[in-house]
Amino acid sequence: MHPPLDGSRGHHSEPPTARTGRLALTFDAFHAYHRKLWMRFAHTQVGSRPAAETVVDAACLRLRNAWPHALAQESVPRYAWTVLKEEVHRWLTERGLPPQVGDAAYLTAVQKLLLHEMRDELRVISQEIGLYAAISTLPERQYDVTMLRFLLGMEEPEVADYLGIDVATVRSHIRHARRSLARQLHIPYQDKDTEN
Repeated sequence: MHPPLDGSRGHHSEPPTARTGRLALTFDAFHAYHRKLWMRFAHTQVGSRPAAETVVDAACLRLRNAWPHALAQESVPRYAWTVLKEEVHRWLTERGLPPQVGDAAYLTAVQKLLLHEMRDELRVISQEIGLYAAISTLPERQYDVTMLRFLLGMEEPEVADYLGIDVATVRSHIRHARRSLARQLHIPYQDKDTEN
């Protein structure tokens, strides 16, 4: 008896159409679960729902075309988030635009991010300083955590799962982002962990 020509050593191999169908099904489920969050993020960056649809559709096409590669990553949601951010950046760059987030959305996020006592001072500062400028200078992971946790309203465990990191790391990024933003906005800040 000769070995099969497909190199399967006599094991039944799955027909390519069945594998392709299953891959499409897993992508469709992943897409359905994450699309609403992607749309919210893209909308904050590109300024309109139609533009957000264009960006998210482009990110989804890239993901669908690279789905087997995406599934091989340590964290599929983190890989997809990176693709989405790249598509947002590409869309904005092609049009010569900065991210379109208004200060009001970022004020809300920063108010949640920083201590409650700072809110009145932040209202004044937000009119003088673009809060986006301050947040956009954060290191990438702190920026991602800030966006997901405070602007998009995810809970810490969800952020951790989404970025493929643990909850303690999410909290550490939040703490560092708070310190950095308080410093940039010239607001006194003390870590809650160090308060007596």
